[in-house]
Amino acid sequence: MIKFSNVSFIHPGGTKALENINVEFKPGDVTVIVGANGAGKTTLIRHINGLLKPTQGNVTVFGINTKKASVAQLSRRVGVVFQNPNHQLFSDTTEHEIEFALRNFGLSDEIILKRTKWALEFFDLADYAQTSPMMLSGGEKKRLCLAAVLAWEPDVLVLDEPTVGQDLIHKEKLEQIIRLLLTEKKTVIIVSHDIEFIWPIQPRIIVMTGGDIIADRKAADIFEDGNIISKARLVKPQLVEFGKELKIQPQKPFSNINAAKKWVLSRVK
Repeated sequence: MIKFSNVSFIHPGGTKALENINVEFKPGDVTVIVGANGAGKTTLIRHINGLLKPTQGNVTVFGINTKKASVAQLSRRVGVVFQNPNHQLFSDTTEHEIEFALRNFGLSDEIILKRTKWALEFFDLADYAQTSPMMLSGGEKKRLCLAAVLAWEPDVLVLDEPTVGQDLIHKEKLEQIIRLLLTEKKTVIIVSHDIEFIWPIQPRIIVMTGGDIIADRKAADIFEDGNIISKARLVKPQLVEFGKELKIQPQKPFSNINAAKKWVLSRVK
C-alpha cells in the first residue's frame, strides 16, 4: 500500500507544489489523477518512487518511508512511465532498453529473453529491436517506456499521460494491460487528460488543483459534479453527456470504449 501522510512539497525556488496531502493507494485499485496543468499531479506521483522527497510529512510504499530509501530500492516494486519518454530512454537499442532493468534485478537469462520477447511483440516494437530508441517516433518511444517497465512486473504501475501519441489500437492494448494488472491485485495510478480513455474503466478519480486534492470519488460521481468540473477545468466525456440527456448511468466498468458506446446506443430506442 502507498500512503501520503500530511505531505507538502516546496520547490527549491520557494514554490509550493503540494499542500498537506493525505491519500492512500491500495493493491487492486486503479486511480486516475486529473486536474489542470500545474495542479501538482506529476509532483505527487514523483514522490511514489522517491524521485522527490516530502518537504513536510511522509510517504510510505509497502511500509518503507521514501525519505529513507533510494529510487533504486523503490523501483523494484514501483514502475513509473513518465510523460516525456526522452527523459527515460538511454540504451543503444530498443531490445537493450527492455533488458536493462531485468538484468539489473538479477533475473535469469531465460526469463529476460521471455519477457523481452513478449514486450517487443505486444507493443509492436519487434521490428525495431535493434534500433536506437532515439530513432523511434514519439508514440513508439512511449510504448517502449511502458514495455520496459511492464517487463519487470512491478507491484505498482504509475503512468503519466500514457495515451499521448497513441492510436486507438494501442490505447485498447493499454486498457487490456490495466485490467489484467487489476486482476493480479497490482496498484495502477494514472495521470491523464484523456477523459474519453479513462471513463470506460470507471476508476477512482482524484481531482487536484493548486497542489491540493479537492475531490476523491468514483468516476461517475466526479463527472456529475459541476462545481468540481469547473474548479479543475475538466471536460465531461461525450458519452457521459449523451447518457445524461437520456437519464442513464453505468452501473459497472465497461470492458472497453467500444462496449461503452454499445451500452449507450442500446438505450437509444
